[in-house]
Amino acid sequence: MTDFDAIVPAIAEALRKRGYDTLTPVQQAMIDPELEGRDALVSAQTGSGKTVAFGLAMAPTLLPEGGRFERAGAPLALAIAPTRELAMQVMRELEWLYAETGAIIGSCVGGMDIRNERRALERGAHIIVGTPGRLRDHITRRALDLSQMRVVVLDEADEMLDLGFREDLEFILEESPDDRRTLMFSATVPRSIADLAKSYQRDARRIEAVSEQKQHVDIEYRALMVANPDRENAIINVLRFYEARNAIVFCSTRAAVNHLTARLHNRGFSVVALSGELSQNERTHALQAMRDGRARVCIATDVAARGIDLPGLELVIHADLPTNSETLLHRSGRTGRAGNKGVSALIVPNSARRKAERLLGGANVRPTWALPPSADEVQARDDERLMGDASLTEAITEDEAPMVQALIATHGAEQVAAAFLRLQRGNRSAPEDLIPVSLEAGKARKEPDYANPASSTTKPRGDFGPSVWFSVSVGRRQHAEPRWLIPMLCRNGNITKNEIGAIKMQPEETFVEIAESALDTFLGALGPNKALERGITMAQLPGMPDFNAAPKERAARPPREDGDRKPFGDKKPYADKKPYGEKKAYGDKAPYGEKKPFGEKKPYARKDDGPARPPRDAMAVTDSEVWGDAPKPKRTDWSDDKPGFKKKPKGASNSWDKPAKPDWAGKPKGDKPAFAGAGKPKGKFDDRGPSAGPKKKTFKPKG
Repeated sequence: MTDFDAIVPAIAEALRKRGYDTLTPVQQAMIDPELEGRDALVSAQTGSGKTVAFGLAMAPTLLPEGGRFERAGAPLALAIAPTRELAMQVMRELEWLYAETGAIIGSCVGGMDIRNERRALERGAHIIVGTPGRLRDHITRRALDLSQMRVVVLDEADEMLDLGFREDLEFILEESPDDRRTLMFSATVPRSIADLAKSYQRDARRIEAVSEQKQHVDIEYRALMVANPDRENAIINVLRFYEARNAIVFCSTRAAVNHLTARLHNRGFSVVALSGELSQNERTHALQAMRDGRARVCIATDVAARGIDLPGLELVIHADLPTNSETLLHRSGRTGRAGNKGVSALIVPNSARRKAERLLGGANVRPTWALPPSADEVQARDDERLMGDASLTEAITEDEAPMVQALIATHGAEQVAAAFLRLQRGNRSAPEDLIPVSLEAGKARKEPDYANPASSTTKPRGDFGPSVWFSVSVGRRQHAEPRWLIPMLCRNGNITKNEIGAIKMQPEETFVEIAESALDTFLGALGPNKALERGITMAQLPGMPDFNAAPKERAARPPREDGDRKPFGDKKPYADKKPYGEKKAYGDKAPYGEKKPFGEKKPYARKDDGPARPPRDAMAVTDSEVWGDAPKPKRTDWSDDKPGFKKKPKGASNSWDKPAKPDWAGKPKGDKPAFAGAGKPKGKFDDRGPSAGPKKKTFKPKG
């Protein structure tokens, strides 16, 4: 029996009105008198009542002796949460817990209207709940005054560090007074949390809830083995089998959330999505739909669903395995809260068996390994629920009696019962048929000793059991490799890698061993042609093949059809051609020096059959002298009888020259406009001509 006398009377009254008669271990630890006024680093399991716990721990520091707050001014306490949903949930918990104290609780949450928050801060508040980024924004804008701060609470501190809020948290803690109390709550205490506590806490007390040391007794963990293609079908069957009032399905990415939401919506489930790409208004409506019962399944990512509390959440499904054990506990902690029972189901593909075992071992959880509910099991569970339906045991009212008698008289009791059964089954989504798998799939096997040459010899698998051998139409020359051949066999044969035994690569084919128990399923999936992909086919062998036989030869090239080009073999072979050696060698040619000299060529003859041109003499100067032509007379008459020429001055060259340019000097001086700047001092510039523009500024030469 919890001693409520150690709690502030106003807070104790709120607990009684809420229906509390006992406190959880972490809540009991936070009201210890030895903790009053001290810092604390608390690690407790998700769903253990941490919000109420730090609400109880803050009360003695915040409330005066009368048990009621005075007029609100600067905030006295600050609670920081990693996500918007968790911050709003903390605010709702503190509102009813401090309802008897007259506390004014405000919020500073990202995604909300910052103007409304600023006006609320100006009016005053006793306790502020917010997210790190928005709180830092208000502090930077001088809208949030931390000068009167007495208590700072970091809820889900490990998650805030994982999300990258360390810098914001350090800024907020440094802006708050040094004599404040700092309470840190975290599901786990990694090194980063310990370093943060060491830097910003004074004489902190370490508290570990007792329930953290053992598995949560209100949560049933089930690890469900499925074939890789059946993950979504298994989720549908799990939802149909439990028919939980509220269920949440965790995915690793936003794209997976959107895909699974569309798939479940098409199957008739009332489903909502919760991911980081949604606005605050959309996320609020999604959670409200879950609380009102308008939706029964929520598909969410880890960050979006961090810390949310949905009443009556009975089922948690891990569609994608979490990244670490802490995330597994946080996900599962959404159910099994406040004494209620819940189920946490992990969908474990064959290839992820070892990862799931590591996660469960790190979380100190011992699950029940099983197969997902089959279609027959879901149908049987539906029949059980139908037989226990309350409508079958309720008394017939006076208004219903005439219609009941009419239905029985017209159709008979059996037909009416059949119609009722069809109506009930028609309102539910049909279950899915699943590929049968083995619970032993994915378990660790003993690795061979590759350092020992003897262990590398081919040995049959002694524990594989009866098998059948097949031949695949690709080998080493076609670059066949087990890493892509095994998935191809599993996809096309509806089997798992546990039904595939030895694989022997040959140059032109590959021998594969298939378990005899999976033979019918394998052959039925392949079809009569036994075709895989990319034109690859298989053939069943009568027994174990001879691995030492000569390699299979490549098939001969099929003959060409009529009309094709002449085959290469019909061409004349190269041996019948004249060899290159019979050609005239280069050395048989006459040497270059024996050629006819260039000077002995016939002299060039004129086209008009004139006399032959005599050989050019080395002393010849011009062609005219060679040919005997008279030289051109040199001009001596420099008269002005020809227009455009002028007599050369004395000493000029006796050669032809171009026509001289007109002599402007010979024209009258009056024909040339006078230079406007004539008579100006040297070195000054002025406009030229009467049509010039405005007078330019004159420049004086330097010096």
